[in-house]
Amino acid sequence: MAGKASRNASQNTSKTASENASKNSLSGHSALVTGGSRGLGLLIAARLAHRGCRVTILARDAEELQRAAQWIEDRTGAAVGTEVCDVREAAAVAETVGRVSAEQHGLDVVVANAGVIQVAPVTALDAPVFQDAMSTIFGGAVHVSLAALPHLRESPDGGRLAVIGSVGALLSVPHLLPYSCAKAAVGALGEGLRSELAGTGVSVTTVHPGLMRTGSHGQAEFGGQASREFGWFSAIAGTPVVSMDAERAAERIVRAMERRRTRLVLTPAAHAASLAHGVAPTLVVRLSGLANRLLPDAPDTGEEAGMRQGHSLQGAPRKAWAERIRRWGSALNDRAARRYNEVVPGPPTSSS
Repeated sequence: MAGKASRNASQNTSKTASENASKNSLSGHSALVTGGSRGLGLLIAARLAHRGCRVTILARDAEELQRAAQWIEDRTGAAVGTEVCDVREAAAVAETVGRVSAEQHGLDVVVANAGVIQVAPVTALDAPVFQDAMSTIFGGAVHVSLAALPHLRESPDGGRLAVIGSVGALLSVPHLLPYSCAKAAVGALGEGLRSELAGTGVSVTTVHPGLMRTGSHGQAEFGGQASREFGWFSAIAGTPVVSMDAERAAERIVRAMERRRTRLVLTPAAHAASLAHGVAPTLVVRLSGLANRLLPDAPDTGEEAGMRQGHSLQGAPRKAWAERIRRWGSALNDRAARRYNEVVPGPPTSSS
């Protein structure tokens, strides 16, 4: 009798595990990823396609989208849809989301990932830089979330929404103030949506990645002493241990969405920063102030006024020792830029 009971318990456990796996499966679902043409968004879209989702990627650049779609198809064998859209425009986002839902017979998974990165001391910034970060990162997440929610609520299995925050949302990072402000707003959006949608069948996962090797340093914008800002940022963002492999990060994000997790913090450094800020916020702010002293000051003249894209700073003159450190730290990130569609074809150009 004991043996029979044990076998029955084992069978019930296996049945429950199988049912949970089926319930969490994303196969056959329709998915939309904003900022899906390169970097983390591209990798999340590829992971969703690999799991059998019907994926549509959204971004502003049509050529970049086509390269991304081909990249995903080459890797997964799945064709993906593309939509050219600026997430800063609420009406355009609503129209695009509605069209994707109609074409895919519903919308089950949405990832609000689009964003920009601006690196500069606050004394070299003006209000429009903050407004651009807020309208792209936070405004984009708001527009996509609000447009998608009616469709996600109609998903037979319950819709899944993920908003991509950052370690910058957990504590403000020196020389990344516009980015940190916008990501903090995204964090509040994700948690608030999760609370307000409780019981509707729609889950919201707020993701706070730390540094990842996505190759985004080439697409980021730099101000102040732009070449020096590019040097430290590209080196740290690509340093092993400090930064995380982007493909592993994308896998963990998709897995968190499958399991309908409320919150995901990636990288040990981001976990430590979040914990330290929660326990001793004053000390963390003081340490950030000390770290800021190691970063470049704003130039005394207006010679380097404005923001410049990282691609235009790759070959900028630097001291020999500084360039050697940058190249060592950024080696993996430079490789990631070539792999994940972050490299601009042709000669580099400054950002507008």
